[in-house]
Amino acid sequence: MRLKELGSTAIKLPEISLGTWKYHAGPEPLRYGIRLGANFIDTAEIYRTENIVGEALTGIRDKVFLATKVSGDHLRYDDVLAAADRSLKLLKTNSIDLYQIHWPNPDVPIRETMRAMEELVDSGKVKYIGVSNFDVHEMEEAQSCLKKNQIASNQVIYNLSERGIEREIIPYCERHKITILAYSPLAQGELANPANLGSRDRTDAFTKVSDATGKTAAQIALNWCLTKPIVMAIVKAANENHVKDDCEVSDWRLSPEHVDTLNKAFKP
Repeated sequence: MRLKELGSTAIKLPEISLGTWKYHAGPEPLRYGIRLGANFIDTAEIYRTENIVGEALTGIRDKVFLATKVSGDHLRYDDVLAAADRSLKLLKTNSIDLYQIHWPNPDVPIRETMRAMEELVDSGKVKYIGVSNFDVHEMEEAQSCLKKNQIASNQVIYNLSERGIEREIIPYCERHKITILAYSPLAQGELANPANLGSRDRTDAFTKVSDATGKTAAQIALNWCLTKPIVMAIVKAANENHVKDDCEVSDWRLSPEHVDTLNKAFKP
């Protein structure tokens, strides 16, 4: 499993992480992924999967980088602290490695939220601060409210079909060393079967790259995300076969020619 640095933390993490949105498979597929090197797990309080993640980490917590999120509805100072305590209890741990604001809330001053996030770092309950679904202006404002910490990551949707972050968010994050955690890298499964995309050009592009690499459409689409140095991909796999296929995405790279073929077929 190839590693990438999380923001400016100097922490090296696997570029494939295990997500738990709409996850119902129990702890074993997560534990299997950890054994394969995907020892970065992402969850959130609104996913209602923190308890499953907690079970998966029993006895191996020190081997896993753990990320979760506070709901955008819980961004008042006291609410952030209370949400973190609930998550810690469900996750059966004393600390969260990466605590993320799940989405911005214009009804709550970001300064109040970031004050709570820094309090969690100061207390040792959180190691690093991240955001999710933030645009450039929102990241700038959030960072300006932090006194001692840097935003480590922004978790946003990114895949071949949805490339809006390439215009402003990726360039900003590259300049400021903020990692992109790409969710829905397969467009909720659509890219795993490009024949269903309704475009001959896109189907032909996948077929050409698949024939040349011997990789599946899902592996190609995931690998495309990882060709950008600051991007890590969050995958959800409900069984061990899918976990294995996803983890095998990290030991090779699409050629520049293959990336160009896909980019032309999936123009933003």
